[in-house]
Amino acid sequence: MTLRRLAPENLPIETRALARALLGCILVRDSTQGLTAGRIVETEAYLPGDPACHAFRGKSARNATLFGPPHRAYVYQIYGTSFCFNLSSERNGEGAGVLVRALEPIEGLKLMQRRRATQNARDLCRGPGRLCQALAIDRSLDGVDLSTHPHLWLADGGARAVRVRRSPRVGVTQAAERRLRFYAAGSPFVSGAARLNPA
Repeated sequence: MTLRRLAPENLPIETRALARALLGCILVRDSTQGLTAGRIVETEAYLPGDPACHAFRGKSARNATLFGPPHRAYVYQIYGTSFCFNLSSERNGEGAGVLVRALEPIEGLKLMQRRRATQNARDLCRGPGRLCQALAIDRSLDGVDLSTHPHLWLADGGARAVRVRRSPRVGVTQAAERRLRFYAAGSPFVSGAARLNPA
């Protein structure tokens, strides 16, 4: 499969719009172990002024990427073991981001299976911690520009149509009712309970 890098102008600069536009795009990770890639099937938007967003209390060393230029990787650790991959989503200085929650694996499945210690393709990248483990994404990639970085980037997903559905976000306590989770309807690779993912 030919993976053509997306140019910055191919992605919107606004959090909700970016969360929708990322569905169907391909996240590519090229490491010393090999190349892995997956089609994005689930995202969540974290808006400016959003109490559930890491940028809500202001800029810090940990969340500085969210306040930088758009389309930079914001990678943070949860539970002391897992990482989550996000993209900054607004103009420079305004803190917001899009969490990538799930991928459909399309390249490097054997390498993903070794990293995740499972043969089940459906569970390789179904959830933000799993996808980071499968693609070897960690804090060393925080802040990289996905339009230029040689080892982490976005590729054009082609003309394949994606039916976008929305739901409340998963696993947040602040502003939990906001319908800011976007997913590809009918995809078996979307995370969460079946009741959250009507086709």
